[in-house]
Amino acid sequence: MQEALQAKHKGDWAALTPQQGHSSLLWMLGEAGEVAQIIKKKGDARIMTDEVVRADFVEEMADVLMYFNDVLLCYDITPQEFAAAYRGKYEHNMRRDWHKEHREQEEARRAAMAEKK
Repeated sequence: MQEALQAKHKGDWAALTPQQGHSSLLWMLGEAGEVAQIIKKKGDARIMTDEVVRADFVEEMADVLMYFNDVLLCYDITPQEFAAAYRGKYEHNMRRDWHKEHREQEEARRAAMAEKK
């Protein structure tokens, strides 16, 4: 779908090249900020119960996803490549012991602070 949009606006929109990747990422972050503003100003409950607020929220999330897709296209990341990375990250996170890692990080931080004294 993004490629069709790009083709329609060729010459008006920047090409999806690696050089454009950083701009697409910044635009995506801007859209994520709009999502955050809806959460901040309208609240979770209204997103779940108010049809107008929910529609605005979902639309802004779609904008985030569209720019995210642009970033993938800028760097020629295929759906298969992304899916494999996503699966790998999921499997890694399923094996992680978050409590143990947090304790180890806290112990390392305390040890570093003790060394400074």
